[in-house]
Amino acid sequence: MLPTELLMFKIKAGLVEPRRIKPHTNNLKLAATLIATFESHVGQRRSELNEALQALEAGRQDFRVLRGLAHLLSQRGEFEAGGEIAPAAVREKVFALAQSHPPSRHRTAEVLEQAARALSADLPLTGSDLAAALYADLPDQQTLMTFEPLEPLELLQRYDLAQAQGMLYRAYQLVITARRNEPARYKQLLKYLKFFGLMVTVEGDAAYGFTLTLDGPTSLFSSNTRYGLAMAKFLPALLHVTKWDLSAALKPRRDLAWVDPKDEEWSFQLTSEDGYVSHYKPPNEHDSASESGFAERFAKLDTPWLLEREVDLVPVPGGVILPDFRLVNGERSALVEIVGYWRPEYLRKKFALLRKSKRTDVIVCVSERLNLDKAGVDPSDFGDRLVWFKGVLDPKAVLAVAERTAKTA
Repeated sequence: MLPTELLMFKIKAGLVEPRRIKPHTNNLKLAATLIATFESHVGQRRSELNEALQALEAGRQDFRVLRGLAHLLSQRGEFEAGGEIAPAAVREKVFALAQSHPPSRHRTAEVLEQAARALSADLPLTGSDLAAALYADLPDQQTLMTFEPLEPLELLQRYDLAQAQGMLYRAYQLVITARRNEPARYKQLLKYLKFFGLMVTVEGDAAYGFTLTLDGPTSLFSSNTRYGLAMAKFLPALLHVTKWDLSAALKPRRDLAWVDPKDEEWSFQLTSEDGYVSHYKPPNEHDSASESGFAERFAKLDTPWLLEREVDLVPVPGGVILPDFRLVNGERSALVEIVGYWRPEYLRKKFALLRKSKRTDVIVCVSERLNLDKAGVDPSDFGDRLVWFKGVLDPKAVLAVAERTAKTA
């Protein structure tokens, strides 16, 4: 992401609009030049790289864009102290020897040579080697050891996303309206919400859309931007979900002279149609071999029922259910939940949520390999909606239950 001083945006009627870069020839050329600059400075000090970047920046009106692109590229490099001896060890030895002699230019060279002899038990060293290593761990003296390049277009896309993420630094509430999606994408969404410590409340239904409200205790403190930073890190995961709208409430920046001091709140609006590109790994279509195997076997059946991967969220008190599939036959439909994961706490939570949902159109498929007794779980109360399976889940058994339990829209 980008530091606050490199964020570029404008305010119009309380709405925040982040800066975006058009992928035309000049911008692509600039991105390619910056990437090549980083590649050519692998093995050189950060100070030398910075000098090269400053030379590129000279005379350019878009220098802040250049700095933003360079900042993103620097995050793809690994900077370390060069050489084979730790600078801290060199400083300790040199400073200890220097304390017993009055400082002078001549004595400096002598002390470095003396320290080199003392530290060269396993590695031959000279005074010049120690002079180079003395402050090699300072940021501008660190060496660019490795660099993972991007394609020019990827860099511009990353810049656009970083600007959008930066708008969320000062967010204290995020409201997402999400519609029907693949379960794997919803599951990734909820996984990142948990990973970044974001609290979410889910409301709504398939007809009107699901509202996910992200809020939490840290957002109550006006001076704390930690929660907004977590929201910013979450944004690339949201981009893998289709058909959504986002509205964020932001604290206005008071450090900018051009900001209207009467502004009490800013709003940042985003949709799935805005063309931002995520750099997070997309989720797999199926979460498990049980799901993928079931879909493959179902595809071979001659049946009027359709198997859909696009499934709605099912809000329940204390959580949300993400069924794996939907079976559809005309106006009739049923949800399919495959329980094949063995961890006791997962099983307890899964079955508790299924019960709380009070949905009678959810077919619960449970592997006989699970140690339900150890987890303290008894799924027998799901009655005729329960399908047991051993190695593989038989689609015909699931369809038989769907015929009995499917609801009519």
